[in-house]
Amino acid sequence: MKVPVNDYTLSLFVIGALLLLVTLGSGWIARLPLSYALIYLICGIGLGPYGFKLIDVRPEAEFLERLTEFVVLISLFSCGLKMNRPLRLRAWNSTIRLIGLLMPISIFAVAAIAHWGLGVGWGQGVLLGAILAPTDPVLASEVQLSSLDDQDELRFGLTSEGGLNDALAFPFVYFGLRWLKDDQWQNWWHEWVAIDVIWAIVAGLVMGIVVSRAVVWIDRRVQRVRPVDSLMEDFVALSIVLLTYSLTELVNGYGFVAVFVAGIVAYWSYRDPEKKVSQLEFTETIEKLMEVSTILLLGSLLRIEPILKYLPQTLLIAGALLFLIRPIGAWLSTMGDRYDPIHRLLFGWFGIRGVGSLYYMAYALGSGLRGELGEQFAWIVFSTVVLSVVIHGTTSTPLMNWYERYRDRRKKPPSVSSLPT
Repeated sequence: MKVPVNDYTLSLFVIGALLLLVTLGSGWIARLPLSYALIYLICGIGLGPYGFKLIDVRPEAEFLERLTEFVVLISLFSCGLKMNRPLRLRAWNSTIRLIGLLMPISIFAVAAIAHWGLGVGWGQGVLLGAILAPTDPVLASEVQLSSLDDQDELRFGLTSEGGLNDALAFPFVYFGLRWLKDDQWQNWWHEWVAIDVIWAIVAGLVMGIVVSRAVVWIDRRVQRVRPVDSLMEDFVALSIVLLTYSLTELVNGYGFVAVFVAGIVAYWSYRDPEKKVSQLEFTETIEKLMEVSTILLLGSLLRIEPILKYLPQTLLIAGALLFLIRPIGAWLSTMGDRYDPIHRLLFGWFGIRGVGSLYYMAYALGSGLRGELGEQFAWIVFSTVVLSVVIHGTTSTPLMNWYERYRDRRKKPPSVSSLPT
């Protein structure tokens, strides 16, 4: 009997073929000015209604929120595991500048452009700025720390920024959502500061430390009695992510903050370097798999009509954010003798937008952002992410290769013949 071939079977075949081609071709892809995200995006468009029509779904905001939420959680923990510097202010100087200065600059600059350029209220503008504020920890693997012993300042700053601003943009998202419900900010200002800023951040920090240390302690004690199955051992990392996030959310803390902190705590709590490497490789594998599904879905969601409808607004917001606000803000935020001009320029260029912004957009749609404003913001965000994937995806590899050569030349001591006599 002949078995009919349906769209589901074809979709599995195409995705399997894509994974095989990307995996076996990774050696060549790494040498090309292409990111994996750009390849997945193109394939997603090809599988959508403008191509083979194998993916023809318009997921609810809640589904998109949960999918992107999980991807960001895994990525945040992975970023935390790479934080190999001691917890001293000087060691985290670049992080403090990029989070404490650059992120607020980006949010309020986008809010101002949205207010004067799009005609939306200040609260709605802050919401859009907060949605677009996170630099992506998922799609920016080319510019992040490459290993647990990588000490490069540029990579550390971009990795830690991507890990923290995905969490610390949340208070501004809540600010914008509260404004949507009540534009008299005096009515809820004190509650926002006390709960959405102070309590949620502190709870996230504390829970990230407590839960991660507790799981690591239990893991080490059990392993002394009876070692666990080697195939299952790395699932401890996934349990840290899920337990930390869920328990933090139960006490109204920021789970994203907690998971990033949990990754840092796990790095410093495990003494066995092989354990750290194994957990990092495990979480990065999950992250890569989830990245495929998320970007394929994004590509299949794109529609020409709404993109063209909101194209002028998108070019205004995305153009200002990627080419003016981020570069100028990064230059201002990193003033001082610690950073050379190359670092400051690359900090400004690699403001990659991606899954974090998709999550915040889906969260806002499910939390009160409705109607024409919701549709406008959604297509501005979707199109901005697409532009970032294309622009940064084609420049990250050649720029980082050039940066590596530049860094190596600076580290290389002068030859004997070049020394003055």
